[in-house]
Amino acid sequence: MASTNDLKNGLVLDMGNGLWQVMEFQHVKPGKGPAFVRTKLKNVTSGKIVDKTFNAGTKVETATVDRSDMQYLYHDGTDYIFMDTKTYEQIPVSPAVMGTVPDYLLENAEAMIAQHDGQVLYVELPPSVVLHIAQTDPGLQGDRSTGGTKPATLETGAEIHVPLFLETGTKVKVDTRDGSYLGRVN
Repeated sequence: MASTNDLKNGLVLDMGNGLWQVMEFQHVKPGKGPAFVRTKLKNVTSGKIVDKTFNAGTKVETATVDRSDMQYLYHDGTDYIFMDTKTYEQIPVSPAVMGTVPDYLLENAEAMIAQHDGQVLYVELPPSVVLHIAQTDPGLQGDRSTGGTKPATLETGAEIHVPLFLETGTKVKVDTRDGSYLGRVN
């Protein structure tokens, strides 16, 4: 149990209708009336984001979420298998929990796994990863109909848009949050 004065970004609340992570919060003390806390909450299972206002000093139920760095081992056909790098314990993660993470996930890659009561809530990759371009068509000089970009398939199978000068086999840095091209890596 915590007070709304204890809210901080990343804290997970148990609201009765699911687990909600605090994305943003703001203490407001209007000139007239009682103080309140305006928050932006994200449902950890569905990803839905809502705005919620609490009266200042209200008690809220917090959830214990264990975050641990794990290494991705392999995909066994139904689940993705991760290993805790400290205890060597392996845990399966269902494709429903993974979301778009497999688009940027290679074997032996590090990921942060959040668990609550033994249930995996979400998998979080680093903000950017380095991947090879598996296939892309040659860019044509003067082709600017697509804003100077072309589609490219990464080694994981994901498709992103890259500048025209990049070729198959090039290493690129990709933003794991939105799948955007960040730059070429030598």
